[in-house]
Amino acid sequence: MTEPGDTIRLDKWLWQARFFKSRSIAAAVVTAGPVRVDGTPVSKPARAVGPGQVLTFPQERDVRVVRIRACGTRRGPAVEAQALFDDLSPVVVRAPINPRFDGGGRPTGKDRRDMDAAKGRDDPFALE
Repeated sequence: MTEPGDTIRLDKWLWQARFFKSRSIAAAVVTAGPVRVDGTPVSKPARAVGPGQVLTFPQERDVRVVRIRACGTRRGPAVEAQALFDDLSPVVVRAPINPRFDGGGRPTGKDRRDMDAAKGRDDPFALE
């Protein structure tokens, strides 16, 4: 980790903290404009950030709010990246995009045999 007075480029910090897969994607998000540093909109990826500052930015379908703990020296493993920030984002519970099949619809052959057995028909092929 680095000293508390150090600063780092915003796009580089977002990449090192593993919020984005590449630094160019992080820079594109910052350039698009929805990123805020301590509540102030930022549009330049080279904006210097440091420990204690609060970042607000979009990530996929969510808005993330994080407080920078340290600047970091490299893009290391996930455990190391999680030590760079405190997550202040509210927990959002969402329904899945594609809900699982609930079992409704047309019954299978086994379902029909079970229904016939429940109705008292032992041989479903017997003529009545």
